[in-house]
Amino acid sequence: MLQVTDLHASVLDTDNEILKGLSLSIGAGEVHAIMGPNGSGKSTFANVLLGRPDYVVNSGTVRFDDEDILGLFPDQRALRGLFLAFQYPAEIPGVRPWQFLKAALDAKRAYAGEKPLSVRDFSKLFDEKVEAVGIDPDLVKRSLNEGFSGGEKKRNEMLQLEMLEPRLAILDETDSGLDVDALKIVAEGVNNLRSPDRSFLIVTHYQRLLNYIKPDVVHVLVDGRIVETGGPDLAMSVENHGYEQYIKAAAAD
Repeated sequence: MLQVTDLHASVLDTDNEILKGLSLSIGAGEVHAIMGPNGSGKSTFANVLLGRPDYVVNSGTVRFDDEDILGLFPDQRALRGLFLAFQYPAEIPGVRPWQFLKAALDAKRAYAGEKPLSVRDFSKLFDEKVEAVGIDPDLVKRSLNEGFSGGEKKRNEMLQLEMLEPRLAILDETDSGLDVDALKIVAEGVNNLRSPDRSFLIVTHYQRLLNYIKPDVVHVLVDGRIVETGGPDLAMSVENHGYEQYIKAAAAD
């Protein structure tokens, strides 16, 4: 599904290279987790995958379903089935979640050659998903993320995930700022959507989200490169022993 090879990327208009030869492969139906210390490039990698214009890819390849996507705009990548749950979701004044998701789902269906859902059918689906992710119905009457707490913003990201059903969902530190109950709702949303055709890339600093979402593969990212790959036990090892051994190994290379 996703093949990243020797990816190098920098912040726009700087010489600050953050990704320094990152490679990984995610198969259909797999759940991968990327862990790493602050500043290792985790969020940069997530944003580069979705084409955020603040970053420049210097070299390397990113292929999704065997298509080179580095030349595609973010909306084109989204239409192909990529989704990014942001670490810090933005507020969009004047646009309610219902409007935002109706437009997004209509665009997705049009790309697939399908007719848009009627307002009635969409509203029914929207209400079902709002209840499923535990959002206060009064919140979705506000502008998107406006006045939402950190946890409420993350729940709203899960609402988007449930509605759009992407083929590859990237969760960028979605667990930050969540209490245990909200964390379980995020995990339930991911686990409910796991399927042989849908994959997840979970970007996190801590192991706690992985108590509820069992990954197939765990990667440790240090200084822009993956320095260790393993199974779920690797996440527990990081939780117990920290990143120091990986930081030292990366510095020695």
